Amino acid sequence: MKSSLFFLSVLFTLTTFNSCAQKNKSEEKPPQASQKLSDAELTKYSQATFAEGCFWCTEAVFESVKGVAEAVSGYAGGHTKNPTYEEVCAETTGHAECVTVYYDSSKIDYPTLLKVFFASQDPTQVNGQGPDHGSSYRSIAFYRNDQEKKLIEDYIAQLNASGKYSKPIATEVTPFTVFWKAEDYHQDYIQHHPDDSQYVLYESIPRIKRFQKQYPELIKPDRNFLGK
Repeated sequence: MKSSLFFLSVLFTLTTFNSCAQKNKSEEKPPQASQKLSDAELTKYSQATFAEGCFWCTEAVFESVKGVAEAVSGYAGGHTKNPTYEEVCAETTGHAECVTVYYDSSKIDYPTLLKVFFASQDPTQVNGQGPDHGSSYRSIAFYRNDQEKKLIEDYIAQLNASGKYSKPIATEVTPFTVFWKAEDYHQDYIQHHPDDSQYVLYESIPRIKRFQKQYPELIKPDRNFLGK
């Protein structure tokens, strides 16, 4: 009887944060969000688009990096126009949760963004990331020109040859076509909702910390999750 109760307790704990959409109370407070830039201000920056699982985490990862002005959560890689979060989660649109990164190319270059992208996920996981499963959580590096495509492919080849991973890199290399901005409540989710999601506490923040521990020199002091 005791063992059954223990099993049920563990099962309940796991199911409370097994999805990007779960919302429960937590106690950890990540760094506060800065004021969002206007569309006119964003046009001054270079852009890159990446998908690596739940966009809550991806957005916070890139916004913690020096030279990145903004990361906007959205959807790309599919066939449906103006997709909603519910449609994307239903796996009917072909889209993946992703972020468009607005960066100052005089302070950070595209190859460094690729390091951030691959270091902040498990790039060998197929159609999912961590506890999130499905094509909407797949890993994709979107390229805007032939140079970016070559940089992505060369970096993947380098990672595969390095022996760092026991499985091959599963990240898709896909031409960028259109980015659909996600609903407002998804933008800067971790910064705005640190107290209502165990997913953030047990999945997102540990993942951000793992990345920041690898590249501490890239992290903005006011976006450092280490020690929080």
